[in-house]
Amino acid sequence: MSRLAGCFQSLKAKNKTALIPYIAAGDPNRSLTVPLMHDMVEQGADIIELGVPFSDPSADGPTIQLSMERALENKTSLNTVLSMVASFREKDQQTPIVLMGYLNPLERMGYSQFAKKASIAGVDGVLTVDLPPEEAGEFCPILKAEGLDAIFLVAPTTIAERIAKIAVLASGFMYYVSLKGVTGSNTLNIKEVSAKLEQIRSMTDIPLAVGFGIKDAASAAAVGKVAEGVVVGSVLVKKIEENTADAEKITHEIGVVLSAMRKEMDK
Repeated sequence: MSRLAGCFQSLKAKNKTALIPYIAAGDPNRSLTVPLMHDMVEQGADIIELGVPFSDPSADGPTIQLSMERALENKTSLNTVLSMVASFREKDQQTPIVLMGYLNPLERMGYSQFAKKASIAGVDGVLTVDLPPEEAGEFCPILKAEGLDAIFLVAPTTIAERIAKIAVLASGFMYYVSLKGVTGSNTLNIKEVSAKLEQIRSMTDIPLAVGFGIKDAASAAAVGKVAEGVVVGSVLVKKIEENTADAEKITHEIGVVLSAMRKEMDK
């Protein structure tokens, strides 16, 4: 059983929802990423989404775009990110790690080489934002051969026929984008989210995680009542942006947000 499958199974048995924080690797500096990952686990994170820096993060809003710029200024490459995961695994063999990013860096490395390196490093899943299911026929089997889960996005506008195609390819979990627009958008409607998740569940039993628009403990708890996972990104990355020169404050501020979410989600 994969780490992701085991994580969701364990949480389900405890009637809990996965808390999945996102940060960009190498932001605000390369030395903080791994310690911050460990601290997020201590504050209640069940799965970590680690952003792979890319120069054109088209699905992301200004906050995460700026985090990518900072990471790239720190010369954070795909190989750097894999080294960070390997370093994290020296102390933590349990927490699943999902790489979230764009196709270009993976293509440049080569799908097979990337999958092998990611597996050796201790990556569990890969979410490639700009890889549609129609073009993933080559990539997904390569990931599967190395024991990696292929994670796909589903949007509010995704039609049933396309959801069914995604469900055939997806493993680990499916990421439901709760809002139309980029990361950091507003106006989360829980009723609409719940209705869409029910539609997706009619086609698959894979765990469903929800991201975009989750900004505080209340919104995390609300989503946690209808989803198997809650993804929080922009609010954490904003804490980094506001305190780029103060690693201790970044760790504290992110810890406060996550611990509050965990507490509210577990009520």
